[in-house]
Amino acid sequence: MKALTWHGKGDIRCDSVPDPKIEDGRDAIIKVTACAICGSDLHIYGGIIPGMEHGDVLGHETMGEVVEVGAGVGNLKVGDRVVVPFTISCGECFFCTRGFYSGCERSNPDRAKAAKL
Repeated sequence: MKALTWHGKGDIRCDSVPDPKIEDGRDAIIKVTACAICGSDLHIYGGIIPGMEHGDVLGHETMGEVVEVGAGVGNLKVGDRVVVPFTISCGECFFCTRGFYSGCERSNPDRAKAAKL
């Protein structure tokens, strides 16, 4: 599939990348039908987001259709139309249970490591 990828400060490309796959039982794969740009995209473009590596796929504010779900997903089914907000969180970790969803230990593992230092 085609995706926008980061290759360094000011270097965003449309590359061919492997199709996504279910890696965790809580995963869902979405066929994107519309998307938006976010302020964090500007930070990524400017090269000030730590942890970015060459070839990382960009995008996190989308709308689309569910095409596959993991075994642990009970609230979505194939064909559902969804909106994906800017924060992606598990709802179960230390930060999520306290309402700090942007610090989710599962979707932001580097942030979780820094918080424990």
